[in-house]
Parts: sequence; C-alpha cells; structure tokens
Amino acid sequence: MSGHTVTIPDDRAFASFKAECLCEEGWTMTYSKAGITVWTQVLEEGKSVHKIKCRMVCKDVAADTMYDVLHDIEYRKKWDSNVIETFDIGKLTVNADVGYYSWKCPKPLRNRDVITLRSWLPIGKDYIIMNYSVKHSKYPPKKDMVRAVSIQTGYMIQSQGPSNCTLTYMAQVDPRGSLPKWVVNKSSHFLAPRAMKKISKACLKYAEWKQRHSPNFKPWLYPEQTTLPTIPLSELSIQRAESLENFDESSLAETQEREDSD
Repeated sequence: MSGHTVTIPDDRAFASFKAECLCEEGWTMTYSKAGITVWTQVLEEGKSVHKIKCRMVCKDVAADTMYDVLHDIEYRKKWDSNVIETFDIGKLTVNADVGYYSWKCPKPLRNRDVITLRSWLPIGKDYIIMNYSVKHSKYPPKKDMVRAVSIQTGYMIQSQGPSNCTLTYMAQVDPRGSLPKWVVNKSSHFLAPRAMKKISKACLKYAEWKQRHSPNFKPWLYPEQTTLPTIPLSELSIQRAESLENFDESSLAETQEREDSD
C-alpha cells in the first residue's frame, strides 16, 4: 500500500490485487508440477525484495473451506509448522484487523516476524484475503527476530464448483536482509510448493477438527462474534522498510536440516 497514512483497502485495492493474481505478464515461471505453479518477479537486481506468486488447483476442497482454513488462527497453529507465534491484536472494521505473525526461516538465517493490517472480502463465490505491514507502538521489533515488511501479501480463492477451488498466493515481502541466492531459489522451488501442499492437506482435515473446536465460532464470517478490542487507525502507522535494521546474511551457506514430510 502506498501513501503515508494507514488506510483500509477499498474495492479498488481488492480489484487490483485480483488482477495481479490473474496476470502472467512480467512474471517468470520457476516451478510447475502436480497442479502447483510458481512465478517470480525480480524487482531490482541484487536486492532481496522480490515478488512470488503460487497457484494451486485443489481437488476435493471447496472455496469456503479454504477461506475458513486461511482465517482460522487456532487451526493454523496446528498445521503450519513454520509458525512460531501468531495472534490477533485488534479489529479495525468488520472485515479488517491487525495481527502478529512470526515464522521459522531456513537455517542458518534469523527468524522473521511481521505486524500486519489484514483485510478480506468475499466477491461472489470467490474470496480475497490480503495484508500489508504496519507499526504498532506496543509491538516493537524483538531482539531475537528480524522484523520483515509485507509490502503486499495475500490469497485469492476462486470457486471451481461445489468441491473444487483454485488458490493463488502472492507476496511482495522485504525480509530486511541481504539474502543469499539459495534462499530465493529454495523459496520458489521448494518452500512455496510445500506450503501450498500443507494448506491443501489442512483443508481436508478442517471439518473434523472444527467440530471439536468451537464449531460455530467463525468471526471472519460473523463479525458480531469477535471478542477483539477495536483499534483506532491513529494507533497505527506505515511500516517503512528503511526504518528497520538491515541484516546482511548474503554470505551464509545453507545448512542441512531435516525437512518436514509433505
């Protein structure tokens, strides 16, 4: 999101995100296998800010199930093995909130975290969830983490019938560090496809899990259910990448670690 003040995305912002999800011009395909395609876009040679887009055809997963899984923060803690900590900070409107997410990076890189303003919108039978980084005075960068910047990240879910959907994930993130080339390559060739497969598998197990965990609690569908405090926009400011410390990890070699099974 551009500009100097924090704004909640409007219909034009969602339409723009959808158009970019669908566009293939200017993108380089780096992976295509088993119903998953990955594209990347290098924005500036030598810089670690790049854009990545993944698309997955999901058989046996309805669009509304995918939407629930991507929203359900308690379920994410169960299936997302990269998550270190995630929680909601507060709500802004019926379809926008602020949250914290920290994740494990490939060793030996330092782990990252973000504070984001997230908004969502059902469009017909399709859904969009997107976010960008903001600053909140009560959640400054931590000593043991690198505060990354989501310039714009999100998901588009397209219904392909009652029990099929297509998921597109698009991210433009500044990891606040000069990353070695193997990290960028690993992201597009291995980490992104694996993450997509994990989401798909999580969807297949969601109905059973949700039956045992507050089955009727879905504040993303029923905003009156939310227990989050309301945050005034004035408490937030745009997270500028240049205001954060930059870590040079470009010379770090990849370490072998046991990969989670798909």
